[in-house]
Amino acid sequence: QVQLVESGGGLVQAGGSLRLSCAASGRTFSSYAMGWFRQAPGKEREFVAAISWSGGSTYYADSVKGRFTISRDNAKNTVYLQMNSLKPEDTAVYYCAAVLGLSKVVAGEYDYWGQGTQVTVSS
Repeated sequence: QVQLVESGGGLVQAGGSLRLSCAASGRTFSSYAMGWFRQAPGKEREFVAAISWSGGSTYYADSVKGRFTISRDNAKNTVYLQMNSLKPEDTAVYYCAAVLGLSKVVAGEYDYWGQGTQVTVSS
């Protein structure tokens, strides 16, 4: 069992930055690939970024590539999402998720989810 708690969301102006954190419980955090997803009102949950269990491989949605960076610290059981050059269309609830084994980009393949943190980007 893995419990995930996101933090770091908030209100920021377009062009600004935020860093989201996701703290995981459990002693097997390093066995899990981690992902970030987001969901805007009236829209499907969409993939943002993923990172392998070791941190050696990362994956990004085209919409955030070059602006967002996913990273992890296995000693702290935490995964991060650094978001730069934020745009109003980045406004959404951001969720972190964990899957045992290889990184995934499909939400339905993840085993555990956090409760989400709101990110609002004003124009």
